[in-house]
Amino acid sequence: MNKILIVLGVLIVVGGGAFLVIKGTSSTYKADEKAAEVVVEEPIEVEPDGGIGDGAGPLPEDEEEQGPVSIIGKSVEGRDVTAYHFGTGDKEVLFVGGLHGGYTPNTSLLAFELVDYLESNPSAVPDDVRVTVIPVVNADGLYDITGKEGLFSKNDVTGDDAQRIAARFNANEVDLNRNFNCLWEEEGTWQSKSVSGGSKPFSEPEAKAISTYIEGNTPTAVVVYYAAAGGVYASNCKNGMMPETLELTNVYADASDYSANEEFDFYEITGDMVNWLASKKIPAISVLLTDRENTEWSKNLKGIEAVLNHVAE
Repeated sequence: MNKILIVLGVLIVVGGGAFLVIKGTSSTYKADEKAAEVVVEEPIEVEPDGGIGDGAGPLPEDEEEQGPVSIIGKSVEGRDVTAYHFGTGDKEVLFVGGLHGGYTPNTSLLAFELVDYLESNPSAVPDDVRVTVIPVVNADGLYDITGKEGLFSKNDVTGDDAQRIAARFNANEVDLNRNFNCLWEEEGTWQSKSVSGGSKPFSEPEAKAISTYIEGNTPTAVVVYYAAAGGVYASNCKNGMMPETLELTNVYADASDYSANEEFDFYEITGDMVNWLASKKIPAISVLLTDRENTEWSKNLKGIEAVLNHVAE
């Protein structure tokens, strides 16, 4: 492997507050939601674009309004696939964890650490950049191992090897990273095992949530976390790598001190998320953590900061 360079009558107002406290790899979370009934006696003045005095447009179908937090979809068992948003720039950088649920829970912990960091350090997001973090894609698989929905701590992770492997797949027993539309096959490969890629590309609601978000927002760059190999891997869908993808690979690798790799070549994979992104002409990289336990926060923070500065240039 080579190194490479709102009709609007509002009857219910929901207000919520959440705070995150993360120390090391152990995290705690508390959320409060209060609902108040409001009687609307006068018509609400609607802005020309359909918003309520704040410039907001009409809500996308099947997607909640984007604010600091949005729900972009549901899992097979009805758990939220949640996105956290920071900054207001035109260039969106998307970070994704938990594609393999309870098999690689550290990828979700890392993403939640990033959420906490950006909440505490809003200036870390350059002025012309918007960051979105989706910590958990396979929410059902993660729940099987942690018993928690949303944020969890490292101490919540349970299960033996067999249970952890089973939690790699969603509730339909599909490997979500074989369910995207790049060289998709109904039967895919994971290491030396055959795994289900679903009945068709995006047959699974979790993968569909991701694809709908991507196609509706077209991020400038995407970083997806996996485990475990300790490297950064460029994406392509058998049509060559874009120069922007090569740059993104090296920027993250150089800053984080992970190895930079032209492609993931341990075994052939089909229906892969980052390769599908490549087919959409979106620069995307896979960052494989060194193991399935630790977030390697300091290493990855350097890579994250480097990518944000690179995109802002």
